[in-house]
Amino acid sequence: MSRINEIYGTMVFNDAVMKARLPEETYTQLRRSMDEGSRLSQEDAEIIASAMKDWAIEKGVTHFTHWFQPMTNITAEKHDSFLVPDENGGVIMEFSGSELIHGEGGRVIMEFSGKELIQGEPDASSFPSGGLRATFEARGYTAWDPTSYAFIKDGVLCIPTAFCAYGGQALDKKIPLLRSMQALNRQGLRLMKLLGRNDIRSIKVNVGAEQEYFLIDEEMYSKRKDLLYTGRTLFGAKPPKGQELDDHYSGAIKPRVQEFMTELDEELWKLGVLAKTEHNEAAPAQHEIAPYFTSVNIAADHNQIIMELMQRIARKHHLVCLLHEKPFAGVNGSGKHNNWSISTDSGLNLLEPGETPQENAQFLLVLCAVLQAVDNYQDLLRMSVSSAGNDLRLGGNEAPPAVISVFLGDQLTEILKAIENDESYAPGEKEIFKVGVHVLPKFPKDSTDRNRTSPFAFTGNKFEFRMPGSSASISGCNVVLNTAVAESFSQFSDYLEASEKPVQEAIRDLIKKCISEHSKIIFNGNGYGKEWQKEAGARGLLNLPSLADCAPCYLDPKNADLFSRHRIYTPEELNARYLIKLESYCKVIRIEALTMLDMVWKDIFPAASSYSTFLTESAYKKNNAGFEVDSSFEQAVASGISKILSAAFSIAGVLEKNLKEAEKITDPLKAACHYRDYVLSAMNDLRTEADELENCVSAEYWPYPSYGDILFSVN
Repeated sequence: MSRINEIYGTMVFNDAVMKARLPEETYTQLRRSMDEGSRLSQEDAEIIASAMKDWAIEKGVTHFTHWFQPMTNITAEKHDSFLVPDENGGVIMEFSGSELIHGEGGRVIMEFSGKELIQGEPDASSFPSGGLRATFEARGYTAWDPTSYAFIKDGVLCIPTAFCAYGGQALDKKIPLLRSMQALNRQGLRLMKLLGRNDIRSIKVNVGAEQEYFLIDEEMYSKRKDLLYTGRTLFGAKPPKGQELDDHYSGAIKPRVQEFMTELDEELWKLGVLAKTEHNEAAPAQHEIAPYFTSVNIAADHNQIIMELMQRIARKHHLVCLLHEKPFAGVNGSGKHNNWSISTDSGLNLLEPGETPQENAQFLLVLCAVLQAVDNYQDLLRMSVSSAGNDLRLGGNEAPPAVISVFLGDQLTEILKAIENDESYAPGEKEIFKVGVHVLPKFPKDSTDRNRTSPFAFTGNKFEFRMPGSSASISGCNVVLNTAVAESFSQFSDYLEASEKPVQEAIRDLIKKCISEHSKIIFNGNGYGKEWQKEAGARGLLNLPSLADCAPCYLDPKNADLFSRHRIYTPEELNARYLIKLESYCKVIRIEALTMLDMVWKDIFPAASSYSTFLTESAYKKNNAGFEVDSSFEQAVASGISKILSAAFSIAGVLEKNLKEAEKITDPLKAACHYRDYVLSAMNDLRTEADELENCVSAEYWPYPSYGDILFSVN
């Protein structure tokens, strides 16, 4: 424990460091900016920059970067040194205060101004923009986000920043997230005041993002072109053993993996990331890490740090961390469970049942706001987690289906039904349940079993959104959640303001109305069942199995109006994200298809052909040996390989043809649909034949490590 206390947060310019190093007035202004969103003066920025620079230099730092999150699901950074030579030049010799002194002839000054802290200007020409800027317009700007602490990573001072175009349009994941947080706070405070909660000063979203991933041997990884180029296996026959025995889930962690996890924990703790839980997941070679809850903006930053460090530290242990949503067919894919809750500045969880009628009215109202948000914006929630990789994961092996629904558990569902129908609720007193008059029956936080097939599950005092993919930034889904709930809060406030009834009666009517209109989104059963697909359709719920199916929702006037009214995206910014999603989808599938063709033409077909030739020659020798020798095995296998090769040759030709046709399509949505319907279909067919070849060809001839080799090689 003493070791943890010594290292925790040592690489973070956190609240304790700022309080110790900043003048009291500057610290107060910075806290006000962080808590309330007020602007910092240039004078305060200069003071903070100087303190931040001195702190970093004391830790041996010579460079800083504006650390930002472009629309690529990864982070970006451009390093600038603190060094500014004076007129004499010279060689750096030693530190002296905030300056680097060097001998004979001059000094190099360590500079870092408030202007450099607040704003940077990286080249924006090669980042996805969706038409927000032309390629020749290289200028972009980064702007300091004071709500997220600066930190030192790899010896560089990293300053979390937003990233925007020359015209101010958001080019990143952070700006929309910050906007959505403001929208939810604004509308949430409005609703709370109508409930008489004038003591609440701010409302924020807290998130804990569980991260799943695979760890495989570096040597195995280097021998697979598909893993190198795409992050997933495009071929691979099912091994004799997968996850059938459930012997990997939460089992003893292997020594090599434990060494990786120990180092990862320490590096994360230094950066103030509260990594808490780690364990083996269900699939062989699959694992999970989970941090504590924190503000959604910081949680998004921390999750990006976690992904980056996992990949970097894995290499130190001769491992490779795979973040693809479905790196191996036939076993669990990897998701990112987004645990989402709403709290006040005093720490009150608004999704926690209370002790008084007023508290329970508040709880039920917020619960209903979330139900309404999920029901009204199913399409946006599905779109927020869509990708070529995640489409492969959804619908099986503990991944939720593509149909959005909400799991509440039987007890809470029955309570809502009782409220809707003014009926008695059995576990409590035998009386009509009226919100604001009678106390909500007491029930434990986890009053029912968890539903692993539910996309959006209530788990006692929070919701767990299980659909996000393991490689994605959590900003996207939280932008939608925050904004949709802000809209519910806004509509509830409008209703209560317009009602002429006493507030408690108006709240009761509003809750009943919401339950009546949106209970169709509640489903506590098996999301994998075929009967649910039919029932969901009958309820009017959307089934959007691929990104190509849900992409048009970005252009739906209902959704564009939502984002515009809450000042999350301009129409221009929204259209850009629509185009970027489609472009990424097409590019990913194209790279995978080209990789498959490269593998079959250069490696798999030659290997199968060579083995078939060997068998044929062996059979010929046996048949001409001058005595009775059975060559039926060689002949049968060679014949089988020949048939499979013939079919695979034909499919490879179809895939090449479909790819060429895709390149001619200029409309982004039509191109995505073509990739979904024709390219992916041919890829699946080609994989089927190639995997059958793997089962026939001797391991001595097969050019790649098998699934079994990869999944069970780490010890």
